[in-house]
Amino acid sequence: MQKVWIYLENGTFLEAKSFGATGTSVGEIVFNTSLTGYQEIISDPSYAGQFITFTMPEIGNVGVNDNDMESRKCHCKGVLVRNYHSEYSNYRAQNDLDSLLKEHGVLGICDIDTRYLTKMIRDEGAMMMIASTEISSKDELVKQLKASPRIEDINYIEIVSTKESYVHKSGAWNHAIKAYDKAVMSDKKVVVIDFGVKRNILNELVNSGLEVEVVPSTFKADDLIARFEAKEIGGIFLSNGPGDPLTLIAEKEQVQKLVETDIPIFAICLGHQMLSIAHGYDTYKLKFGQHGGNHPVANNGVVEITAQNHNYNVPDNIVEIADVTHLNLFDNTIEGVKYKNKEIFSVQHHPEASPGPHESKYIFGEFAKIVK
Repeated sequence: MQKVWIYLENGTFLEAKSFGATGTSVGEIVFNTSLTGYQEIISDPSYAGQFITFTMPEIGNVGVNDNDMESRKCHCKGVLVRNYHSEYSNYRAQNDLDSLLKEHGVLGICDIDTRYLTKMIRDEGAMMMIASTEISSKDELVKQLKASPRIEDINYIEIVSTKESYVHKSGAWNHAIKAYDKAVMSDKKVVVIDFGVKRNILNELVNSGLEVEVVPSTFKADDLIARFEAKEIGGIFLSNGPGDPLTLIAEKEQVQKLVETDIPIFAICLGHQMLSIAHGYDTYKLKFGQHGGNHPVANNGVVEITAQNHNYNVPDNIVEIADVTHLNLFDNTIEGVKYKNKEIFSVQHHPEASPGPHESKYIFGEFAKIVK
């Protein structure tokens, strides 16, 4: 392992060891508290532009495999772990994490105090950082970080979204056959707007009895409205994705057209935020976000343990136009809403998990019930 040097915008300068890709990378540092599922987290497009600090100290010990990829590539800037294990043990493993990160150009940083970093992010908030296996000079790292765009200055949706429409062909993971079930074409068809969708969201939509067509983030609302009126599709899903939703001006204009119709709409994470913005209620940035697989959410008196990954949230005054259905019990932020007099609802957390608990999967079934 070679050395890697890290500089955070609060002035912290650190030296550690590296695995995975080499080079210099700039992004926003956050922490994730999940105990399992590091591959799914690293391949989640919502982490585009970010460095992921894992609070779980042992990473790499179960290797990686093709089936656990949540997208076609890893979009995060890098991962920071306490202990990296090149040797792995899992009957499903096909390779080591080091090889995966090299394949996708992602920096791996290890032998670093992730508890110290997590406490720093918790106290001071998510911040920009630079890491390099090439530059050891603090002054040069400072210079490059200051010259680099911030995460909110980049439209990562354009990078992670599909460029062509396609029909999703797999359902949920089947433990009996150790593979994903094949999709069965349905008389209920929905269009998924891909802002950075995770594969297991698509799988759960299929598993709920829907036929799923995925379209790029450059979609035209008028085309989808015409297809709904022609009864070609029965609903629309807005996916998760990376970055600051307030920067998505063109996308907001298209979503605004959709919410003015009677098309059933369901959204998760970034899609949830886009619905709020489209209704005139701008999102705000949380101090350090919610990233992990153990977040309690109240749903009409029932507590669900959920998977989460977001830095932005919808405002409390959205209650003027929507009923709050889910509430985060860590910080009392809004986790889910149902818009009044509309067949439109959304959640901030991830009911598909991957990784995480499965207590919220029923939400996909609720959407399937209202698809026309």
